[in-house]
Formats: sequence, structure tokens, C-alpha cells
Amino acid sequence: MALDTLTTIRTRRSVRVYRPEPLAAGHLDELLAALRLAPSAKNLQPWHFLVVQDAEVKADLAAACREQHWMANAALIVCAVGLPEQSPKWYPIDCAIALQNLVLAATSLGYGACWIGAFDEAAVKDVLGIPAEGRVVALAPVGVPAETPPARDRKPAAATISGDRWGEPLS
Repeated sequence: MALDTLTTIRTRRSVRVYRPEPLAAGHLDELLAALRLAPSAKNLQPWHFLVVQDAEVKADLAAACREQHWMANAALIVCAVGLPEQSPKWYPIDCAIALQNLVLAATSLGYGACWIGAFDEAAVKDVLGIPAEGRVVALAPVGVPAETPPARDRKPAAATISGDRWGEPLS
């Protein structure tokens, strides 16, 4: 059963250890819908997502992500490619919103995921055959978690949220 939104947000963790199991039937379609349904500036949808499931390609991709070989154990790795020609200013944010949808949907369905921002863009593009005009924004492995990392400390709300003006308490 899927989790409600706030529970999903509260329980999401960066998972880096996966069981060698595929996703349940129908769940890939749900994850892809989460990507596609993300909002974007002017609804331009300036993105293309690669869903990597082949073991050899996942291994090459993990190497291109600064030797983060643990990624290759996930059921799949999603690579978000921004298309600057479609939205020069907003493509990075639009891709990030879509990947956040993916990560939250994965968590809701009982999977683990992790944001990957450490990568060699040229190497990732080479592994995946991404055209020159595409920009790799981030990647996310998704799979059955073999660990449940503990929650990490968060700054107090007063340190990150203000009321009507900067520094004023929220009433």
C-alpha cells in the first residue's frame, strides 16, 4: 500500500544498499508517471529521462558517477537530462522537481532511492549516448532497499523559516 504524502516525505532516506530484486509488476509505470507528471515552467517539460536497467550499463554508469559502484546494485538508475534549448533558465529546476517526484514515489511504493549529483558529465553522456545539447542534471538509483538509514539531523525551523520578513518569527 502506498504511503500518504507527508509520511513519505518524513520516511524518505538516501539509500545506498540494495537487494538484487526487480521492481514489482506495474511499479515502473508508476515511477515513470511520477516523472512525466512533474510540473515545469510554462509546462515546457525540458527533459528526457533514461531508465537504465542493463547490468553492464549500470556498472559503467556507476563508474562515471565518481566510482560509486554501489549504484549498480539498484534495480534501475534514472538519469535526468535537461534540454536547455527548450528552457534555458529553468531546465535544471524542472528536472530536479521531476526527480523529487520519482524519489518520493519510490519511497511511497517501498523502494529506496538516492540523489546522485557527483558525476563526470562527459563520461555519463558517453555511457548513455546522450547528445551534445543534453545536460545531465542528476541521477537516481531506485531499488529494493537492503538498509534503512537513520534520519539525519535537521536544522531547527527557526533557523530556516521566517515570517513576513527575514528573521522574524513565524506567528
